[in-house]
Amino acid sequence: MTTDPDAERDAITAAIQRLLDGRPTRSTGALTALQLAAEAGVKRWVLTHKHVDLKEEFARRKTKANGIPPAFQHLHARAVDAEATAHALRKDNDQLREHVAAYAQVIHELRTELDRRIGNTTQRSPVRSLPTRTT
Repeated sequence: MTTDPDAERDAITAAIQRLLDGRPTRSTGALTALQLAAEAGVKRWVLTHKHVDLKEEFARRKTKANGIPPAFQHLHARAVDAEATAHALRKDNDQLREHVAAYAQVIHELRTELDRRIGNTTQRSPVRSLPTRTT
């Protein structure tokens, strides 16, 4: 930990760049003031009380990067695409389930009507045996 204000500023400025580039060396890489202080090797109060301008610059640059380091933005884009695909697949699945339920109802009604027309009053099993082939 350093006490020279110029060295602190240099360390914070370098830490800002490393975090925004997605190249942390001393922190988790999260874009937070706490992790910026850890990355710079200074106490958090040094960042939040002594070098407020650098903390605000970090916040501006973080906002500009949508809170995601450039090194990870491609992963974020892939995650967004995957979520959109999953949503579309769930919607398609729901529609298919509705169709299957409607088809099952139609099949039931057709079977009931067929049984009524041929005069079958006993309940027949809907399961039929397939003919077996001998080889």
